Amino acid sequence: MWVEQSLMPGFVIFNIEIKKPEEYKEYIEKVTPIAKKFGGEYIVRGGESKVIEGVWTYPRTIIIKFPSYEKALEWYSSDEYKPIKKIRLDNSVSNGIIIKGV
Repeated sequence: MWVEQSLMPGFVIFNIEIKKPEEYKEYIEKVTPIAKKFGGEYIVRGGESKVIEGVWTYPRTIIIKFPSYEKALEWYSSDEYKPIKKIRLDNSVSNGIIIKGV
């Protein structure tokens, strides 16, 4: 079945190591309402994991599902998220990707 591209969900995936846990708490408190505003739903937020292949650089994985790839990009580039993103960047190291889902 063919699905229109704009109806395909977008996923934001971060692999994170928190360097300053106390300061990072502010990010956790502030990011959720902004993600929700853009239709984001947390699918994975930390949790137990086991690397089964290759190297997974950092111990914490976050997956946020958005209604579309475009909405995920819009959230990440939004004026609302910019100051919150700075909190994450100042207090952790990470790899991130935004990817189209099915």
